[in-house]
Amino acid sequence: MTVHSHSQYIAYSLQLTLGPGIVIDYEFPLNERVRTLLRLEGLHAKMAYFMDQSGVAEHQAALCTLFETLEVASRADLKPDLMQELERQKRLLTALRNNPEISEDVLDAILDKIENTSTRLFDMSGKVGQYLRENEWLMGIKQRAGIPGGTCEFDLPSYHYWLHQDATIRRDHLKSWLASLLPILDGMAILLKLLRGSGKVHRFTAHQGNLQQMQGGRVAQMLRIRLDDALPCVPEVSANKYVLNIRFVAADYAAKSALYDHDVEFDLTFCTLWS
Repeated sequence: MTVHSHSQYIAYSLQLTLGPGIVIDYEFPLNERVRTLLRLEGLHAKMAYFMDQSGVAEHQAALCTLFETLEVASRADLKPDLMQELERQKRLLTALRNNPEISEDVLDAILDKIENTSTRLFDMSGKVGQYLRENEWLMGIKQRAGIPGGTCEFDLPSYHYWLHQDATIRRDHLKSWLASLLPILDGMAILLKLLRGSGKVHRFTAHQGNLQQMQGGRVAQMLRIRLDDALPCVPEVSANKYVLNIRFVAADYAAKSALYDHDVEFDLTFCTLWS
């Protein structure tokens, strides 16, 4: 399975860390399941940010992000996949009990979170997001939001009225609408946290901007590449179970992408959670 070229979706996780310098983490999902989880994570973070603000424009952005989240979370296979994988992780983690190298308190906290989230997923009735889809007012806005300039006050006077309500009222509405998707989002967060913690960091050098490594049949679900932010380049990845190719292109916003033909040192993590 070959994944990711420059034109394909890349999930960027920009994580600024303290230390000798600032680094950027780039995350590349290597299958559709992880790609969906990363998209949900990005949308959830975006909505949380805009929802916590008080401005009208921010709450408009939060509502549009809610519609995007609904579309991704409503995939028919997502809920059963989350439940199945959470149950598998629960069995694997339970087997670690009485391991002297494992903190029982940390393990118990993770297992409790998995159990709670699995129960909430099981208790979700009907299609994911059905509660939102049955709200004619929301769906009317969602339909108009897909039209450039389609949410003007003369098109949606009731939406215009809502935007003139107090920020606390709007925020409470946004939280109540998001609540129906939280079991999905919480399951996503647990699996991504476990996935990110599953790999070991390796140091590599891409000579003249290129790295090719034979995989020997090893298949990861996600790659994490960490770069010094002072390097004026970004990674592109293609991978299958036989070979991994990483090339770095110059971060030139005006010109066509070109190979960054210098040696690039970077950290690479192969993240694998399920077989």
